[in-house]
Amino acid sequence: MNALRPGVLITRRLFPEVLQRLGEHFELRDNPQDAVWSPAELIERLQGQWGVLATQGDRIDASVLAACPQLRVVANMAVGYNNLDLGALTRHGVQASNTPDVLTESTADFGLALLLATARRITEGERYLRAGRWNKWAADMLLGAEVHHSTLGILGMGRIGQAIARRAAHGFSMQVIYHNRSPLDAATERACAARCVSKAELLRQADHLLLVLPYTPANHHAIGAAELAQMKPSATLVNLARGGIVDELALAQALQSGQLAAAGLDVFEGEPQVRPELLALSNVVLTPHIASATRGTRLGMALLAADNLVACHQRGQLLTPINAPLPRK
Repeated sequence: MNALRPGVLITRRLFPEVLQRLGEHFELRDNPQDAVWSPAELIERLQGQWGVLATQGDRIDASVLAACPQLRVVANMAVGYNNLDLGALTRHGVQASNTPDVLTESTADFGLALLLATARRITEGERYLRAGRWNKWAADMLLGAEVHHSTLGILGMGRIGQAIARRAAHGFSMQVIYHNRSPLDAATERACAARCVSKAELLRQADHLLLVLPYTPANHHAIGAAELAQMKPSATLVNLARGGIVDELALAQALQSGQLAAAGLDVFEGEPQVRPELLALSNVVLTPHIASATRGTRLGMALLAADNLVACHQRGQLLTPINAPLPRK
């Protein structure tokens, strides 16, 4: 390895533009086969590396850091960073970054698409047609729920939640209510045409509940059997956040019993594995974590992660830091 060019590990296959940018500054070790590495394999490949461009599937915790003492920076190609043990990174003097803002609009677009597909039974209708079951028009065939002028509840009102609220209020004339750790300022609420309510009121009033809150231990199974029981039987639930926010077994039971009308899920607690109880249901729309999956957005995320590595190497500071590491002893 060139002593003047630090080593950087890229954990998944990325775009040529990203490799070119990083290759101007670092000795790269990439993953063109796009293999998913075990923790032991990740540790093996991190040996001798100054930095890593990681994705949300790469768990970097105290055990990894203890085995890789030369690691100085982790650039996470995601907004969320529940795959990173920030406390351990901070204690080990390792800087970490994420990729905020880049995916806000495309994820908000997808959120509305998943809501529409769920409420209007679009994927269920396509399966019905492809199976050859459509042999006549019927007035009561595949009746869905109204979206326009209905009440949208948003749990988590960060950048993505706000972008969804604007689309819902101004595009679909929806009444938007939200619950957040802290209420938005009055000007932002007006721009989103949204009103802050308690979590209990959000669950009771929402015709469609959309989850975009960050995953934290406190938010684990924030939507479970007790919360689902408070929702309208006609309601839909859409999760764009992280799988662990929803108790998926409780959700499957609510969907099967008719306690909840439908759900749309882009994220799963054990992804890429999906609970068989959910796979067996027709009233749930399942997508493989693709809310940010446009080329422009994914490329932008990867380039921001790359730019964080370059900035850290050149100036010692990240562009979008998520921790303040302790000095190394």
